[in-house]
Amino acid sequence: MPHRPTVVLGTGSYAPARVMTNDDLSRIVETSDEWIQSRSGIRERRIAADDELSSDLAVRAAQSALENAGLTAADIDLLIIATVTPDLPMPATACIVQHKLGIPTHAACFDLNAACSGFLYALDTASAMISSGRRQKALVIGVEKLSSVVDWKDRTTCVLFGDGAGAVVLGAGDDPTRGVLGVNLGADGSNTDLLYIPRAVPATPANAASPEQPTSCIRMKGKEVFKIAVRAMDESARDILEQHKVTADQISLVIPHQANLRIIAAISEYLELPMDRFFVNVDRYGNTSAASIPLALDEARRAGRIQPGQLILLVAFGAGLTYGSALIRW
Repeated sequence: MPHRPTVVLGTGSYAPARVMTNDDLSRIVETSDEWIQSRSGIRERRIAADDELSSDLAVRAAQSALENAGLTAADIDLLIIATVTPDLPMPATACIVQHKLGIPTHAACFDLNAACSGFLYALDTASAMISSGRRQKALVIGVEKLSSVVDWKDRTTCVLFGDGAGAVVLGAGDDPTRGVLGVNLGADGSNTDLLYIPRAVPATPANAASPEQPTSCIRMKGKEVFKIAVRAMDESARDILEQHKVTADQISLVIPHQANLRIIAAISEYLELPMDRFFVNVDRYGNTSAASIPLALDEARRAGRIQPGQLILLVAFGAGLTYGSALIRW
């Protein structure tokens, strides 16, 4: 089958209604607005309702993306959901979303876990399947309900994370100079202990009757993660620019993973690009992991920050440790 360019047909996003400010958090743990903002740039984050599942967030973002693309669920034959907070360990949240949206049963539907780099991994996978001709229209969603895996007694981590979803619809284009030009992915499994969610005590015949199981919450060594994140994102961004013979000053907009404003500022300095070339919404959403880049991408498009013909750079880093970058000609 001939190689076909993959283009973004539409974007969408959704954030839960509840806003939790830093002052709200200071009533839960010993912290302050000044302490949180000085270390992360975060002012507030969204928190899903108890009965609001990752699949619910994903559906809302997907509906928005389909509307923007001028398509319906019936047009989709590939659904990939990037998440570390699925509704259930099994089956895939993608299958749940397929049913809720009404995506046809001939569609391939699966989840993908690459943590905060998950959307880029899913984007590359979907792009390859469309380019090969195996699939025609893909829906790629990054979604997280991180409030369900946060230790609300740990002030070093609970202040960082939030809930949300972002989605893109992808299809085949006819101009090889437009669309997803390339994706650069990598991983280093030697540092899995720096950022992880421990497994709850497995069920056994001896403890199966126990009324309580230990809660699995995010564990992170922040200083170590910060250093590696900056280096990995910088190197991945430089690699993809070099691969496509693009200089940093040709990039119209950088949409980085929204983990920490200080990380974004460091990337800005290393790439020698001003901060006004970076789209930043970490102050309003915190770190939404796999939802971070697609949520920001949709906001940037709706704000008029992305125009046809512009080069857009996406770059991320996450647990695994995973990292990646993508270059898109809009």
